[in-house]
Amino acid sequence: MNALAPSAAGRDNAARFVAEYQGKRGRLGDLAARDAAGDWLSRHGLPRRTEEAFKYTDLRPLWERDRPAEPSGAGFAPALLDSLFERAGLDRDWPRLVFVNGQLDAALSSTQSGGFAGVGGDTPDHAVVALNTMLAEDGASLHVPAGTDAGRLVIVSLCGPGTDAHLRHRVVLERGAKLSLIEIASGEGSYAGTVVSEITVREEAALEHVRLQQDAADAVSLSHVRATVAERASYDGFNLALGAAVARHEVRARLEGSYGIVHVNGAQLLGGTQVADLTSAIVHAAPHTSSRQTVKNVLTGRARGVFQGKILVNRIAQKTDGYQMNQALLLSEEAEIDAKPELEIFADDVKCSHGATAGALDEEQMFYLRSRGVPRAEARAILVRAFLEDAFDLVADEPVRALLEQATEGWWDGADALGAS
Repeated sequence: MNALAPSAAGRDNAARFVAEYQGKRGRLGDLAARDAAGDWLSRHGLPRRTEEAFKYTDLRPLWERDRPAEPSGAGFAPALLDSLFERAGLDRDWPRLVFVNGQLDAALSSTQSGGFAGVGGDTPDHAVVALNTMLAEDGASLHVPAGTDAGRLVIVSLCGPGTDAHLRHRVVLERGAKLSLIEIASGEGSYAGTVVSEITVREEAALEHVRLQQDAADAVSLSHVRATVAERASYDGFNLALGAAVARHEVRARLEGSYGIVHVNGAQLLGGTQVADLTSAIVHAAPHTSSRQTVKNVLTGRARGVFQGKILVNRIAQKTDGYQMNQALLLSEEAEIDAKPELEIFADDVKCSHGATAGALDEEQMFYLRSRGVPRAEARAILVRAFLEDAFDLVADEPVRALLEQATEGWWDGADALGAS
């Protein structure tokens, strides 16, 4: 097939992306997979709020935003990377891969990956993955040999005004391997980005995957993780959402071996009219597996946080232990939290539970701090930090946890401007 002919549906919200692919097709590889993804998008389009999975998250800014004739070059990237070192506390000694506008920047990176591994050949079944499959041209390919502790690796994605950046990462940990993977997304101006991470954690291996999303205020940030976890292996994920106008982090994890562990934890600190969505689907496909999801939200102004977490327990997965908890702290009467935890259980010997809470700051605690001379803004910051503390404590790597804590410090200072009461 030399070209795609979009249907009437494709001429709707996915048309500009399919047309972009048609223009690039001659210089891309993996054409069978890309053509299939383009055909899928042409027929299905990008999701609207009428679809249940996107009921709370409107992606219209993805296809309705204006794009300049000449997107930004890479000149902004060195200064922005320096600001991450300074403001976010990123350690200059940690090995890093830096992608600028969707392409690896070797000059800003301190190590090299195995090179872009392509987009694979899975049948499209998800709009964000299909969009990424069609357009991704670069990404990290990481392979940790059996029994190797690879330490920490940082993947930084920087985007400039008017750009679309699509990255496809592949991570494989062989038996008994370990890796602490830190992703940081940032940028300037209005742009859109998708990141798809395909992760395989083999027997007795352990991956800690921490993502810091602090994209520019006008950005659209979409990330998707697909993880398979083998026997006695673990995938420990944490997503901190601070930036972007619209952000969605989705994790689909499958526990394929006994005594496997999956954690999908996170925190979302939002203000103004920001929307951030953490969606997960964890499949327990083997006995004696466990999963944990703890998500904390701090919302000001008219911001909206979304948590959609689903645990599916197959019939074979006896002795499953699954847990979900979503908690929201509303600092404004106009802020909103939408929580949709789900359990679908086909086994009869399991321990699964979920919960959700939402509320304002405790006025008695505020009064206690104020009566001891603590200014209101500082008192509020103290209580918010205390609310988030047990979420950050779920990050086992202490220097990485410190990175997340430092990244939130600037948020307190801007809380009043974002509409905190």
